[in-house]
Amino acid sequence: MKKSSNSLPADMYLFDSPKTLQNPLLQHREVRSDSHPSTPGKAKMERNNHFGDVQSRSYNFFFVLCVSLFILMAGAYMLRSEGPSVEKKFIVRESESSIPDIWRSQAWQKSVRESCHVKREDGLVVLVTGAAGFVGSHVSLALKKRGDGVVGLDNFNNYYDPQLKRDRQKLLDRHGIFIIEGDINDAVLLKELFDMIPFTHVMHLAAQAGVRYALQNPHSYVHSNIAGLVTLLEQCRRANPQPAFVWASSSSVYGLNTKVPFAESDRTDQPASLYAATKKAGEEFVHTYNHIYGLSITGLRFFTVYGPFGRPDMAYFSFTQNILSGKPVTIYQGPNKVDLARDFTFIDDIVKGCVAALDTSEKSTGTGGKKRGPAQLRTFNLGNTSPVTVPTLVNILEKHLKVKAQKNFVKMPRNGDVPFTHANVTLARTELGYNPTTDLNTGLKKFVKCPTLEPSA
Repeated sequence: MKKSSNSLPADMYLFDSPKTLQNPLLQHREVRSDSHPSTPGKAKMERNNHFGDVQSRSYNFFFVLCVSLFILMAGAYMLRSEGPSVEKKFIVRESESSIPDIWRSQAWQKSVRESCHVKREDGLVVLVTGAAGFVGSHVSLALKKRGDGVVGLDNFNNYYDPQLKRDRQKLLDRHGIFIIEGDINDAVLLKELFDMIPFTHVMHLAAQAGVRYALQNPHSYVHSNIAGLVTLLEQCRRANPQPAFVWASSSSVYGLNTKVPFAESDRTDQPASLYAATKKAGEEFVHTYNHIYGLSITGLRFFTVYGPFGRPDMAYFSFTQNILSGKPVTIYQGPNKVDLARDFTFIDDIVKGCVAALDTSEKSTGTGGKKRGPAQLRTFNLGNTSPVTVPTLVNILEKHLKVKAQKNFVKMPRNGDVPFTHANVTLARTELGYNPTTDLNTGLKKFVKCPTLEPSA
């Protein structure tokens, strides 16, 4: 059994406590709160750890081939359109002649190198994409606190209030973590970074999240979850030495699967949303890069991550905002008024799983873009293993907030949501030593006490 080589205290991953909090949830309002009234939450994983397993390959291959081709063709078409988008527009450079002067400045390069400085024996040097995001900021801080070198990359788009991301950036900066503002599709920027720093690991957490937003802006999912993933994999396979690659897939890949709890070997060819389809396609892409180029790859399927400094589009966050402001909360129900249920997983448990995945990753086997031998390929569920219904979630929030919620029960629309999620974490427990310890009541109590963080003076 392969365990994480570095045990960490249970409270290692909690952010610094704010000095004062005056209804901070009301300070970071989600830009599209009306159009996302009660998303039970999404988080990030899949791919069979035994890819030679014939059971699912026959139908998976044809399905994923069709989905991937459709997504890429749709993306190519939509890239030509000039329709409105909440995405922040970034220049995707095609040659080094377009490198901005700041990248050549000593101050910028010094910031990158100091952020990557290792302060413990055999420490890792990790590029964390999506470092200003919810999971990315917590993982970056955990790695830095134990002495690893960490530099972040984030495009600070406005899918939700960018100020929340800026607040996370300020917090990480106080701990010596530098976040580069840029897009994972910028191959020139990635090359500049990899030429400067010999990363041992890449923790790829950047993605276009959310299920319902795909109905408004499908292109953003293709841009980040497909094109961005491939651009990053291309840079990793060219690097010498190649880094180990750990990335966030999603529990959404299980889609319409009715077998519970979800195990990594279960079928994943029935996505219920475009978001899930892009993550499933991503799993096939990383498998290909592992097979052809020898990249060591670990995929993590997160189950409904929640906690302090979280995403405003998640149900627990938006529900709390609405309860505090006296607005009703919309609770979706399935057929025959069945309550939706989610395997809510506290951020500290997710971070421990991420760190364990990094610590147990084997080295990639390619050099100069060529595979020299078989490389590690793994996929793990990271969940809490105890699904809770959405009405129960609201009841717990009412108790901790000491405010009664105005509840509005409605039939779940056909928007990509699934009725339930439930993780089987046996494989992660065995190979990573993963052991979730925070139940929803305890986790929400911590969230309510510190829902967002005020950067201290």
